[in-house]
Amino acid sequence: MALAAVAAITLPATPAAASGSQAAADVRIHDIQGETRVSPLAGQQVREVPGVVTGVRPYGSRGFWFQDPHGDGDRATSEGIFVFTRSTPTVEPGDAVLVSGRVGEYTYGGTGSGNQSVSQISGAEVTVVSSGNPLPEPVVLDRRAVPERYAPQGTGTDGTITGLPLRPGRYALDRYESLEGMNVRVEDVRVVGPTSRYHDLWITIEPWQNRTERGGTRYAGYDEQNSGRLKVTSLTPVAQRPFPVADTGDVLAGGTEGPLDYDQFGGYLLAARELGEIRDAGLRPERTRPQDRRELAVASYNVENLSPAAEQRTFDRLARGIVENLAAPDIVALEEIQDNSGPADDGTVSAEETLRQLTDAIVAAGGPRYAWRGIAPQDKRDGGQPGGNIRNVFLFNPARVSFTDRPGGDATTPTDVVRHRGKAALTLSPGRVDPAHPAWENSRKPLAGEFRFRGRPVIVIANHFASKGGDQALHSRFQPPNRSSEEQRHQQARVVNAFVKDILAVQKKADVVVLGDINDFEFSETTRLLTAGGVLESAAYSLPRDERYTYVFQGNAQVLDQTLVSPGIRCYDYDIVHVGAEFADQASDHDPQVLRFRP
Repeated sequence: MALAAVAAITLPATPAAASGSQAAADVRIHDIQGETRVSPLAGQQVREVPGVVTGVRPYGSRGFWFQDPHGDGDRATSEGIFVFTRSTPTVEPGDAVLVSGRVGEYTYGGTGSGNQSVSQISGAEVTVVSSGNPLPEPVVLDRRAVPERYAPQGTGTDGTITGLPLRPGRYALDRYESLEGMNVRVEDVRVVGPTSRYHDLWITIEPWQNRTERGGTRYAGYDEQNSGRLKVTSLTPVAQRPFPVADTGDVLAGGTEGPLDYDQFGGYLLAARELGEIRDAGLRPERTRPQDRRELAVASYNVENLSPAAEQRTFDRLARGIVENLAAPDIVALEEIQDNSGPADDGTVSAEETLRQLTDAIVAAGGPRYAWRGIAPQDKRDGGQPGGNIRNVFLFNPARVSFTDRPGGDATTPTDVVRHRGKAALTLSPGRVDPAHPAWENSRKPLAGEFRFRGRPVIVIANHFASKGGDQALHSRFQPPNRSSEEQRHQQARVVNAFVKDILAVQKKADVVVLGDINDFEFSETTRLLTAGGVLESAAYSLPRDERYTYVFQGNAQVLDQTLVSPGIRCYDYDIVHVGAEFADQASDHDPQVLRFRP
């Protein structure tokens, strides 16, 4: 970036037309931004575009934003734009500049990601006209500033919104795009996604939009994307000023102001030049009630790639969560138990050491001495972190419940259903459900186990369905976005549904619990296929709407983990225990769930 300081001048107030393949003169920022998502001047050189610097990013994609303080009065055309400089910029907010360079569109994550592009100027020559100028007045983002409707319908064979004229008064994505690169401000806004390891958090400017009971924003349907969600980052490196630590429900108090940016990890964001302070709302992890002596408590917990490579603190926190927050359930289905060598890709598949450390930590936390059952996967065949060999595992309290061992189960041999003394029984316990089916390619296989509680058999099926990796984002340039990962989960749901049907064909009123990380919503087609034929029902619907969530993703509190029950379990008490997903300091990014019933 070439810089030259010259005497102060008055920025021209009226634009002239840009034309031709030569460097376009008398061009203003709104001419570059245009009325769609792609600049009409993309690929062209522009000369001496005037504006005032509003923010500088000294890390990552280095550069600065500048904004025309005059504008053309058109809500659809942004008056701000990013200048990509590669090296750390030497301009400062308040500098009046003239920028020459090439206009382009940059897509974070690549064009194949489905993300929208960001208009920018690169290869820039920058002239500082004067310094210490007042910044352009920020656009205040509040509940009146952004429409409830999230995105227009895409057009053409690929369903893209890229070329559509912006309608900022009708669609949230259009409103944000019309402010791309401009100075914006939020004041006293609620945090709906906790501070992440990447030094960002999510707020909402729509305080009553699908509000959860604990201060979040619930993802309630494919057409309820929650338009008020906005990510907040800081332009100040964390080494100079630590990013604030916030939990869901806290308030980002005072004013937070800076350019409106876009990235691949959430879409539009406020790159804060000025960052407010966190006001603690006092959110604390929940504790569920203990089961009574006649109730069987069955829980599920995604322990997020747990292995001996984790710090002991992680084991201790998970153990306390099981003992104190989940009240020591009789059975705990665990997802993401890694092998003894963790992410090291060394051929290890056994998880005995991982489970020993966890169960020892549970005893140290005052809990029971859990026993466990599981089946080691084939190396690198179940997906997840390379080398980790994640799998589903049962913990159970032998003082309360017994496990019916029927040997022979391994990574490739399926368990089946037979009649035993008039009841449905598994041929292999523990056993895997149809592990050779194509639905489970590079994915975790369901683990089925037969338990007895107070003399009655209960069949539990632990699941971890295929992830949402590969799906287009809610903020994608394709609307509606393509959810390609659903296809595999639909196949998986059909396989599990068929297995439950086999159980109920043998024993109509068998007690069957299907639970785990389903990686899909309670309103999804995956859930419909799991419950097809009335063989299961999702316990999520027994909760009030504002309590239905187990995960927080990009500010959306949503159901990914589910518990489903067979018709024989007519009365039950179900609880999602919010201990992780809403908190910056979390042992797992999933909330566990627990089901209590009397077999």
